[in-house]
Amino acid sequence: MAYKFLVSPIGHHSAILGIKWLEQEKPEINWALCTLTFPIPTPKPAYIAQEEEADTKPLKDIPLQYHKFAKVFGKEEFNKLPPHQSYDIEIELTEEGPLNSPLYLMTNAKSVTLKQWLEDKLKAGKICPSKSPISLPVMFVPKKDGSRRLVVDYRKLNSRSKKNVYPLP
Repeated sequence: MAYKFLVSPIGHHSAILGIKWLEQEKPEINWALCTLTFPIPTPKPAYIAQEEEADTKPLKDIPLQYHKFAKVFGKEEFNKLPPHQSYDIEIELTEEGPLNSPLYLMTNAKSVTLKQWLEDKLKAGKICPSKSPISLPVMFVPKKDGSRRLVVDYRKLNSRSKKNVYPLP
């Protein structure tokens, strides 16, 4: 509730409460102790944290033929890199030597966003620290929802990579 009070010089008195206000609020007045208390309505429970009910049908939006792959699409699997395999892709370069590109200039806000992105992906295990002699510029492009998407400029790397001429089936 919000109240408007008028400020006026009333001498040594702390406040003057009008009859209309006393009728509306119905405070408990103890004339012997000169106290004014307000009755508290029935208390309602307050929660610091509340447990959400579990989804009874977590796969309801997924077609039946994909239910056996549900683990693959879960958050746990999403936040980690798969183990290395014998068929991991290797990019062969045509020339030796470092391949460095100058970084694109970024505003302080974008620089903070980049650092946060790197920290988040490192924590999630989606990227790992590298000792590669190759450095490529990155930039952010806006997404429809107003957030930013990280984009890596691979053009210099692509220009120095050996082309795989093996025919696709």
